[in-house]
Amino acid sequence: MATATSIETVPSYVRDAWWTPASDARTTDARDASTGVILARVSADGLDLAAAVEHGRTVGQAELGRLTIHERALKLRELAQYLNGRREELYAVSAQTGATKIDSMVDIDGGIGVLFTFSSKGRRELPNANVIVDGPVEVLSKDGSFIGEHIYTRIPGVAVQINAFNFPVWGMLEKFAPAFIAGVPTIVKPATPGGYLAEAAVRAIVESGILPAGSLQLISGSARDLVDQLDYRDMVSFTGSASTANLLKNHPNVAHGGVRFTSETDSLNAAILGPDAVPGTPEFDAFIKSVVTEMTVKAGQKCTSIRRAIVPNAVRQAVIDAIGARITERVVVGDPRAEGVTMGALASLEQLADVRSAVETMLAAGGELAFGTLDAPRVTRSDGAVDSVADGAFMSPVLLSWDDAEAPAVHALEAFGPVASVLGYDTHDVGDVSEAVRLAALGAGSLVATVCTNDPDVARQLVTGIAAHHGRVLMLNREDARTSTGHGSPVPHLVHGGPGRAGGGEELGGIRSVKHHMQRTAIQGSPNMLTAVTGVWHTGADRVAAGDPEFGGMAGAVHPFRKSLAELRIGDAFASGLRQVTLEDITAFANSTGDTFYAHTDAAAAEKNPFFPGIVAHGYLLVSWAAGLFVEAAPGPVLANYGLESLRFITPVAAGDSIRVTLTAKKITPRVTDEYGEVCWDAILHNQNGEIVATYDVLTLVEKEDTLYK
Repeated sequence: MATATSIETVPSYVRDAWWTPASDARTTDARDASTGVILARVSADGLDLAAAVEHGRTVGQAELGRLTIHERALKLRELAQYLNGRREELYAVSAQTGATKIDSMVDIDGGIGVLFTFSSKGRRELPNANVIVDGPVEVLSKDGSFIGEHIYTRIPGVAVQINAFNFPVWGMLEKFAPAFIAGVPTIVKPATPGGYLAEAAVRAIVESGILPAGSLQLISGSARDLVDQLDYRDMVSFTGSASTANLLKNHPNVAHGGVRFTSETDSLNAAILGPDAVPGTPEFDAFIKSVVTEMTVKAGQKCTSIRRAIVPNAVRQAVIDAIGARITERVVVGDPRAEGVTMGALASLEQLADVRSAVETMLAAGGELAFGTLDAPRVTRSDGAVDSVADGAFMSPVLLSWDDAEAPAVHALEAFGPVASVLGYDTHDVGDVSEAVRLAALGAGSLVATVCTNDPDVARQLVTGIAAHHGRVLMLNREDARTSTGHGSPVPHLVHGGPGRAGGGEELGGIRSVKHHMQRTAIQGSPNMLTAVTGVWHTGADRVAAGDPEFGGMAGAVHPFRKSLAELRIGDAFASGLRQVTLEDITAFANSTGDTFYAHTDAAAAEKNPFFPGIVAHGYLLVSWAAGLFVEAAPGPVLANYGLESLRFITPVAAGDSIRVTLTAKKITPRVTDEYGEVCWDAILHNQNGEIVATYDVLTLVEKEDTLYK
């Protein structure tokens, strides 16, 4: 990165090449947040945005489409491992944004962790294909020849992410990972403050050589015309101010042209202290720690920071005193490169001015300064000296107290820095927290709230009362205080977003976010056609069955358990003959297992049961017998049975009845990294009258090539 004596322009990465503007381009300065030194110039003046979008739609789409979901997921894991080895150099760049080492870990390690998580979830929860089946089949004709279901396929355009300044790496990677799994190319537009850190991360990604061509592009600098280039094929994920989000929502290509748009904006997040969490309880201590952490990590510049601490009026002053004491004891403001500093600078002098202005407005609207100051603080400089730094964007943590808990300003104005407010509520009856619920809702929609209580009834009232106003609710008590990821830490497994003021969008949430980058389509047709499209066998589709000719087996057909994945095909099947169930069999199974439920052992009681004709066979006896009916016992490519799914018992089987099983290869999932894969078999048990007794899926691990026993 450029120094003060050699100022360069932060490049963009478009069309698989680095690009910088002409020397006379309009630029913006990017400064060190702690010293004010100009680090680089930023400009996208002259960049062909239309060409970048088209490159993603063509080259990026084509290259990503050559890979399956599992193959893309493995590339994410490879990329995460590579970036782990380059964290230290990214930390050094991150320090220039005002971030401490812990702040940098939240941003950089957190972003890398998202890659690992989506790699794992993509391989465990999605097929090794490019079509995802959504939900069960709907039978649309009496004979089953016309059916329907829903599928997901990737959108055919680009995923544009427009990010805020506070998390240049995490903000980029948490949006990139699900788009990449889905197979959609990404264009990243970071905010100018801190955009040089996003560029450093993209440079490392490019140098890894892991990603396919066209799958990631970076625009450094203003890109006001970017949305002009998009249409219904594309998607925009925005993080930033509500005012900018509203401008984008009203862009003709979004409002009328079908561009998918999701946003995460301002959020006056609340933390609610339950009436039981009085001073001296673990919950009170956990609450204080959480509020101070959220005020000071990233200097409070987090969309998930606690802005409103809603506490019982009886302990309001105790809360204020405890927060102030913890800040005094633990928070050292200064250059993050100095030893002992725990809170760094804000992103820029402009950001500092905005935060101070917001606090002054809140003070004029009825807030009182309960802790901290708006004066320039004395800070620890990079050389260890303690002094004021005129060019650094430093601010002391500020805690406001409000006698009027309903003052409009505290529920409408966000100071995006180390600032929080304490609001009191009354409990009119024992355990009554309705006033706290009402105060939380005045925020008009937030990303996250914390409920801190050890009273289950209070937790239930608070969570059910505020859930619809929030995207996430953390329940904090003595049981999870040490293991909780915290109020302000979105995790890739769970949804990040919120209603109303928070933008109304959703990101993360595991596989949900992958599907945000896909189109759900209803498909209709014959079982054979749906099988061909989805790669999943549908009842009524063609199959080639070995086994008993009386029940569909074909002479000369090879038992599917004798086939490796190289030989096995969707629709390969086995049809067994009948096996009769006797009363002796039922009694023996009851005695050997201890399952002596009356329907299997007491004829008189069983006959009174409206579901049974008398004594009936155990369902698990029938499933065990089915395994014996379809198994191919000799060693071969089937390595293990590792479970059943969706088991349903439909028709009871009495003594004297018979059962048979039909087993069909339903879904084949090779594991990219292993010498075996997973096969899901459709299993149906019928009785001697052709009635369905049970349905379920059998899961096996099968060799890709039959080598172990040949």
